[in-house]
Amino acid sequence: MNNYINILQPKNILRRMLLPVLLLPAILQTATAQDTKTDTIPVAQPDTTVQEAPVRKWGKPVRNTFESIWLIDAQTVEVPVKGTFEMDFRHRFGLVNNGYKDFYGLFSSANIGLNANYVPIKNLLIGVALTKYDMTWEGYLKYALLRQVRSGAGSPVSVTYYGNMAIESRQSDTYNYFSDRMSYFHQLMVARKITEKLSLQVAGGWSHFNVVQGYSPYAGKFLKEKPNDHFVFSAGGRYKLKESMAIVASYDQPLTKDNVGNAHPNLSLGLEMSTSGHTFQFFVGNYSYLTPQRNVVFNQNDFTKKQFLIGFNITRLWNY
Repeated sequence: MNNYINILQPKNILRRMLLPVLLLPAILQTATAQDTKTDTIPVAQPDTTVQEAPVRKWGKPVRNTFESIWLIDAQTVEVPVKGTFEMDFRHRFGLVNNGYKDFYGLFSSANIGLNANYVPIKNLLIGVALTKYDMTWEGYLKYALLRQVRSGAGSPVSVTYYGNMAIESRQSDTYNYFSDRMSYFHQLMVARKITEKLSLQVAGGWSHFNVVQGYSPYAGKFLKEKPNDHFVFSAGGRYKLKESMAIVASYDQPLTKDNVGNAHPNLSLGLEMSTSGHTFQFFVGNYSYLTPQRNVVFNQNDFTKKQFLIGFNITRLWNY
């Protein structure tokens, strides 16, 4: 009874009425916060991270597409490492057609050439040569434009340029001017090392003689025997039999037609043996000259008539 009377007292009634009013703001704030958390949906933010482009890794060049700068009578795409000095001795015997009379050309008149080469900077070879025939001097250079890579980014083939200038220094009254003695040869070679054993090369060449011979088949009419410029296509390859021995072959096809005495193509096949500092090539072929432009323009040995000769190349390298 007393408790009921206390509740009905004005003081207690006022307290009970004010308590919900005082708690209402807190209840509303809590409810609003809960609604906000419930209604907020995470929004995916765009990825602003800058993606870096992948770095291209250049492949390493292949080694020893060919063992020598020579492929019988032709140049190869090879340029030795910087600081290399090289001496070459090249020899061509006479034709084998006479048989035992001159012991298959070994005792016949031979053509001999001496070359000295140096690599002053990476990918560039310069050289000088002297050939017995017409006492011909040559100055030449070779530059590796592209090198085949093993894997990764880079060239699938090797590309090299070769160019020379030759001067015939023999005594002769047929030359009116010094420039009449001069001739030139330019060649672009493309090669690929197919496997560790097989390498192939193709090339296009251009030769130029300042003066060519003429003839007069009819009175009062003079014609050139040959044009001043000739073009040639060449192909060759090397197949390794073992680490220090390989078979080498080359073919040269003249592309220019002459008025008289078209040059015959060249077909050569040989054996190559090499060490760390030497390369020896022993072969049979049609070319008897050692200056490339003279072979392209004046070769008269015909392999269809078995007009072959024996020859060899010896190279010696020193690295400084």
